[in-house]
Amino acid sequence: MGFETKTIRIAMNGITGRMGYRQHLLRSILPIRDAGGFTLEDGTRIQVEPILVGRNEAKIRELAEKHKVAEWTTDLESVINDPTVDVIFDASMTSLRAATLKKAMLAGKHIFTEKPTAETLEEAIELARIGKEAGVTAGVVHDKLYLPGLVKLRRLVDEGFFGRILSIRGEFGYWVFEGDIQAAQRPSWNYRKEDGGGMTTDMFCHWNYVLEGIIGKVKSVNAKTATHIPARWDESGKEYKATADDASYGIFELETPGGDEVIGQINSSWAVRVYRDELVEFQVDGTHGSAVAGLNKCVAQQRAHTPKPVWNPDLPVTESFRDQWQDVPANAELDNGFKLQWEEFLRDVVAGREHRFGLLSAARGVQLAELGLKSNDERRTLDIPEITL
Repeated sequence: MGFETKTIRIAMNGITGRMGYRQHLLRSILPIRDAGGFTLEDGTRIQVEPILVGRNEAKIRELAEKHKVAEWTTDLESVINDPTVDVIFDASMTSLRAATLKKAMLAGKHIFTEKPTAETLEEAIELARIGKEAGVTAGVVHDKLYLPGLVKLRRLVDEGFFGRILSIRGEFGYWVFEGDIQAAQRPSWNYRKEDGGGMTTDMFCHWNYVLEGIIGKVKSVNAKTATHIPARWDESGKEYKATADDASYGIFELETPGGDEVIGQINSSWAVRVYRDELVEFQVDGTHGSAVAGLNKCVAQQRAHTPKPVWNPDLPVTESFRDQWQDVPANAELDNGFKLQWEEFLRDVVAGREHRFGLLSAARGVQLAELGLKSNDERRTLDIPEITL
C-alpha cells in the first residue's frame, strides 16, 4: 500500500529580491521540490509547487524558465484569490508587506513571511489578531535560530553549561559600499526611511527573537542610532540622501525563564569592516563558562579551562587567547536554516496547528525596533510592555 502525497501550492511574492531568491527559492523550496518533497511521521509525502510572483515581468519570467517553475505572475491579487493556492509567502518591501499579509489571511491563506511584518506595532498586532481569527497557520522567518552556530549555543544553554548567565554580546555587520565607485551590495531602499529602510527597523526584529530564543524575555532597551554614511548611490548610479540609520547600538535588559537578570549588548552596522570570524557573532558569558557563536561555528571555554591573564601593558602578549577555546561539535546534520524552517512550517500547515514562530513573535520584534528608535530620540532606557491581542 502506497502512502499519500500532498502537494502544497506556494505563491512566492518578492522572489526577485536577494533574500527571496537566494534563501527561500534557491536554497529552500527548489531543493524540497527537486528531492520529491519530504515525509511526515505518518508516511505522508509533502511536495511543494511554487508560483513566482513579482512586479517585474521580465525578471519573473526569466527565473521561472531558468528553474523550470511552471507558474508565474505579476498579479498578486489573483494568487491571493486563487482557491488552489495554499500558502502566500512574502519577501517584498517592508512598506508593502502588512497589506499583502492581511489580504492573504482574510482570503483564508496560510502565510509565511519575512520580517518585519509591518512598519508599526499597531499594524503588526492587527496582523496577529487577524491571523488568530482567520484560523490560518502563520509563520514568520526566524532563520537565525536554525543556524548551526546558534543551534549549538542554544544546546549549551539547555545543558546548563553556562551556570548562571551574566551577559550576551553581539557584533553584526559589514561594509556596504556607497555605490559611487563600487556597486552597493544591498538595495538602496534599505537606506531610505520613507521606504521602510533602516538598521534598527531591519535588525531589531531579528535580535528580539534571537535574544528570546537563546536567553529569555527582553525587558528594556536603550539604543543609539546613527547614519554614518549620509549620501549613497542607487541602482541606476544616481546619488541620493540616506535618510535611514545605517547603524544601531543597543543595550538590553533580559530575564531568563528562571528569573535571572542578563545584560545584552548588540552592535549592528553597515559601516563597519569585519575583524571577526563571521558576519555575526554572539558571546554568552556565565559563571561556569562562556561561548562564542557565529552562523556556523561555536567555541566554548569552561571555568576549569579559563586562563588567568595578568594585565601588563609593558610586555607584549605571548599567549593566543583564541587557541584556548574548544570547538562545540554539531553532533547532528544541520541543513540550511531557511529550508529547515520551511519544512517545519509546512508540517504545521498540514497538521492545522500554529507555527511556534508566528505573528505575535513578529509583533514583539516590531515593538523592539519601534522602542529602540524612540529610545534614541528620547535618549533614555525604555521598558517593554507585554503585548496582548
